[in-house]
Amino acid sequence: MDLQNSEKILRTQMRAALQQISAESRATASANARALLERHKLWQQAQSLLFFAPMPGELDIWPLAADALTAGKMVALPKFVAETNTYIACQIHELADSLKTGQFGIREPADHCARFPINRLDLILVPGLAFDLQGRRLGRGKGFYDQLLAVVRGPACGVAFDEQIVDRLPVGPQDVSVNCILTPTRWIEL
Repeated sequence: MDLQNSEKILRTQMRAALQQISAESRATASANARALLERHKLWQQAQSLLFFAPMPGELDIWPLAADALTAGKMVALPKFVAETNTYIACQIHELADSLKTGQFGIREPADHCARFPINRLDLILVPGLAFDLQGRRLGRGKGFYDQLLAVVRGPACGVAFDEQIVDRLPVGPQDVSVNCILTPTRWIEL
C-alpha cells in the first residue's frame, strides 16, 4: 500500500477513535496533560512558546496560554499566510483581543499581532492526529506543520491523547519528527 493511502486510512481510524472519547473523559485527560506539562522542566524554563489553538476533538492545552502570559512568558500562535501558503509565528499579548478565526476555521493571531522569529522559540507545542514512539507525526494532510517544524530550533512537543499513540507511522521525506510527546498520562522523550 502506498504512503498516501496508508495515511488516509490511519487518519480515518484516528478520527473515529477520537470521536469515541466522551466529553467528560476529554476534559479530565486535558487537565491531566496540562498538569503534567506545567511540572516539566521544558515548560518551566521556556520563555517563548508556540501554542496551537485546539480544534474540537484535540487535547485542550489552551488554558495554559493564559497561564503562560500571566507568568510573563512570550506566547505565539501559528498564523496562516495565504500568499505563501505557509504558517508563521505571531506573538499574542492577551487572549481577549489578539485572536481571530483564520483561514481554516482555527483561532490564530489577529492582524495587529507582530511576527515572532520561529527560530527563537524555546518550546513548540504541536498538534497531530497520531504520533509514534519514534517521534513521527501524522497531521491533517496539508504539510503545514512539517514546513514550520523544518525551521524551528527549540524542542517540538507533540500533544495528543493516549489513544493517538501508535506503534509506527508511515512517513515520507517531507515529514518532520517531534522531540517529545505529551499525553494525559506520560511525557515521552525521544
